[in-house]
Amino acid sequence: MLPQFPLTANAGTVANRISQLFITPGTAFWTVAGNVAQTIFDAGTLLHKKRAADAAFDQAAAMYRSTVITAFQNVADALHAVQSDADTLKAALAAERAAARSLEIARRQLQLGAIGYLGLLTAQNTYQTALIALVQAQAARYADTAALFQALGGGWWNREDIGPAKTWDIKIVP
Repeated sequence: MLPQFPLTANAGTVANRISQLFITPGTAFWTVAGNVAQTIFDAGTLLHKKRAADAAFDQAAAMYRSTVITAFQNVADALHAVQSDADTLKAALAAERAAARSLEIARRQLQLGAIGYLGLLTAQNTYQTALIALVQAQAARYADTAALFQALGGGWWNREDIGPAKTWDIKIVP
């Protein structure tokens, strides 16, 4: 859109014989040339190229904003999932402990003859179900913790160019 101003400069020496090339005065020369170039009529080509470049810039900025928003949404979703898993794990742990106490009471009652063997089997089934639910809650918490690390850009803590790899101890707190 703007005119171009190329400048050219030359310097040197000229002589009929090599022995006179640098010694004899008056053999040096120099030239400076300038030029101006500007398109007179381009039918709006430069204007449309500028508009296309501006549109491409706006598109790249929108894609960047979309990527950042998606990244924040992924982190927020992962944090919510980890919190939900903590609540589920706490409830599953309480259910497992209650089922264990119930099973122990059923064993004592069987020894004393207060209940039949079927009552003990029911208590064992309840305990095993609660234990499976606890393990599933722990697995979901581990999976969502890994998803959180991934949403945060997972893998950056283990790169060799940053430094030695660190060991992360993750403790499940109900």
